[in-house]
Amino acid sequence: MLKVILNAPNHVMPFCEPARELRIQNSPLWLHQRNLLAPYVTREMELKQGERVKPVREQTLMYRDNLFFDKPYIEAFMTEALKRNRPVRAAFRADDPAFREHAHPLSTSYTPAGSLYLADLWYYPNGPVAGAEPLVIDMQSREIGYYHVPTYMGDQSGDLVFQVPLRSLIAIDSWVHVFIADMVFGQFSRGARFEQRLKEDIAFKVKILGKAIYEGCQVLECSELVRIGKGCVIDPSAVIHGPTIIGDNVTVNAGAVIENCVIGSNVNISQDVQLMLSVVGDGAFLPFRTALFMTTIMENTMVAQNTCLQMCVVGRNTFIGAGSTFTDYNLIPVPLRARDGNGDLSLSNRPVLGGCVGHNCRIGSGMIIYPARTIESDVVLAASAERRVLDRDVSFSQSDHHHWKQGHLHQTPYHQSQKEDVASW
Repeated sequence: MLKVILNAPNHVMPFCEPARELRIQNSPLWLHQRNLLAPYVTREMELKQGERVKPVREQTLMYRDNLFFDKPYIEAFMTEALKRNRPVRAAFRADDPAFREHAHPLSTSYTPAGSLYLADLWYYPNGPVAGAEPLVIDMQSREIGYYHVPTYMGDQSGDLVFQVPLRSLIAIDSWVHVFIADMVFGQFSRGARFEQRLKEDIAFKVKILGKAIYEGCQVLECSELVRIGKGCVIDPSAVIHGPTIIGDNVTVNAGAVIENCVIGSNVNISQDVQLMLSVVGDGAFLPFRTALFMTTIMENTMVAQNTCLQMCVVGRNTFIGAGSTFTDYNLIPVPLRARDGNGDLSLSNRPVLGGCVGHNCRIGSGMIIYPARTIESDVVLAASAERRVLDRDVSFSQSDHHHWKQGHLHQTPYHQSQKEDVASW
């Protein structure tokens, strides 16, 4: 089968690069797509923006390279597409809970078609042709709570819940979609599928219980639920609950607590670090008492001691200083807005949401960042009397290094074309 890859035209802000280069579940999106589709395709063709596909007469799978999908979704899509044996295009019902609540807000990638929304994923049995019919794959959503809100803080929304799909597909148009793909469609979905299998597969349940008894540990700590790579050093006092995946050459020091996380390779987790429902990229360094809750940090990033990130996304090669706090809750219940696929502020449909830091940033100690604020790639921010609390987005042109005598020493790989212009201001 031929695979045709269409380039998404827009860069995802504040990362300043296309979605295909961003890491989802600690894997570059393009590599994640390639691995999941490998069982179905034998060759591939990539089309740049505006380029047309050449006529072919063979089975073809075509998709936009900003799509995140998981194995259960692709298996269901391909099974139904091959059964129909005619051109089809992935579609969502407008009332599908997971699509309505998480995928559609802030997105610019879906095409309305009556009561459906069409995604950029097609199957053609005899090569691309016009007129593919919609193929709706049930995402099998279920409501799962993640915050119990005290009565005096609650509003009309009550307790906070996610609509968690067992089959996931989402277009990455905004940094918020990276959060959704990693947390709701990633960590929560993985946990939900595990719970469903426990209920339906007695042999699997017996296997889990037997392994826990044999290893002399709790069920959530057994090796069936906590997968650990080669060359890892883990202190006996660390607490690790699954389902958790830990890569190779990882160090976990005394007092660390890890629950339902994906940890990359060559990661250093220091004493008393708290990680819950988070994704930590390869080569990351987390000094003592760092806390991450439902947060993604990409490769080679450092989050210094006593820093708390909740529902955040942090790019690669970034440093966040000690004692910084990314807040996620508006003190007055005003709807949170975030950058959509066009770069405009739009309603995020999230009652709580942290912030986002791009690639190659340097954030000073003791900063407080308001909910849903973003810091663009290559930015340097030093805490000062004038700027210790960030209540708005920070662009590259507002970076402190532009005003420093030695600012030229800060490399800006994501803004090479702007470097000389900004220096002349």
